[in-house]
Amino acid sequence: MTISVDGAPLMALLLASVRVVAWIAVVPPFSTRGIPAMAKVILALGLSLTVAPTLAGQALPSTAPDLVLAVVAQALIGLGMGFVTMLLFSVVATAGALVDLFGGFALAAAFDPLSMNLNSVFGRFHQMLATALLLVSGGHLLVIGGLLSTFELLPLAGWPDLDGWPDVLVTAFSMFFTIAVQIALPMIAVLFVADLALALLTKVAPQLNALNVMFPAKIGLTLLVLGMSFPVLPDAIERVVDLANEAMAAMAESR
Repeated sequence: MTISVDGAPLMALLLASVRVVAWIAVVPPFSTRGIPAMAKVILALGLSLTVAPTLAGQALPSTAPDLVLAVVAQALIGLGMGFVTMLLFSVVATAGALVDLFGGFALAAAFDPLSMNLNSVFGRFHQMLATALLLVSGGHLLVIGGLLSTFELLPLAGWPDLDGWPDVLVTAFSMFFTIAVQIALPMIAVLFVADLALALLTKVAPQLNALNVMFPAKIGLTLLVLGMSFPVLPDAIERVVDLANEAMAAMAESR
């Protein structure tokens, strides 16, 4: 019995999986060490399988140098889009890290073996909360759909045009800082006013020993204000998902 395999769909599947694997290797929560590498590969192959039949009709590499160039190009595209998406997904965790910094919780930072870096208390908490909101709201499906839609604009063969990518990266960085500060600024302002009030209290009534009151009061105020900020996080996640899809679409349309 002879089994014949059409080479065009298989090559389209392999090239598409390179872009998807590079994207998954960077974007949280898929990039976390808590997900086995084999599960990431299977997920990438499954996603690539959905678009491979439509990509088989494109112009595919016909020689070994063209194939190597196509693999490098797909890896570059996946890493570039994944980096922008990861940058925007880190907004909520960065806002939590800012609260830790001004609330005094940054002293309790510890090494996280999953992300391989130091995570503060509310930075890690906000990261987990953002991941949960992303999965519950179905935002991860929208982002994955945005990635798969880029195959319609960026072909599998050839080298992508990177002229518009620097503008997208600059815009992503600016939105990263803007949204993180917008989320954390009300809490930072309240903590700053509390520090100012406690500093004035030490001048007005030194006998009260405000230093003994400062840390418990600041911890309680941080927890109170942080709890009041939770209702704004779903809207922030929705905005981040929209920005991630717009960024990937802009990078794909810059050809």
